[in-house]
Amino acid sequence: MKGTYILIIQINKTIRPKIGALGELTFPAGLYAYVGSAQNNLELRVKRHLGKEKRLFWHIDYLLNNEAAKIIGIYCRQGGKTEECHIASLLEKNGEPITRFGCSDCRCNSHLFRAESFEFLRKHMHPLKVNN
Repeated sequence: MKGTYILIIQINKTIRPKIGALGELTFPAGLYAYVGSAQNNLELRVKRHLGKEKRLFWHIDYLLNNEAAKIIGIYCRQGGKTEECHIASLLEKNGEPITRFGCSDCRCNSHLFRAESFEFLRKHMHPLKVNN
C-alpha cells in the first residue's frame, strides 16, 4: 500500500538529541506526532521506524534512536505524496510544530508536532497494526 502514516510518539523526559543537519534540538517530555509517506510499501517503512538497528537517515530516525522516545500508536491513510503535507497542515492546527523537522523535501513548516492529544486523528485516519 502507498500512503501517509502518522507515528504517535511518547517522550518520557526532556531530551536534546542531535537531529542530523538540524543539529541539537530540545524535546520536552510529552506527546508528539510525526507524519511521513511511503510511495511503495507503507508497512515496510513503518516497520523500519519501529526497528532499533538501522542507519540514521531521516530526522525521525535520530529522534527514535533516543531511548526516551517510544512509538505508542500508528495511523495510516492511502493516497499520494501530497496527502502527507495535507495531514501535516491538520496536525499544525492542533499542535505545536517542531520547525523544519522532517520536511526538507516540501514547503511545510514541519512534519513533527507536539500536542496534549491527537484523538482527532481517528476521524481522518485508520489505526495501523504492524507485525514486527
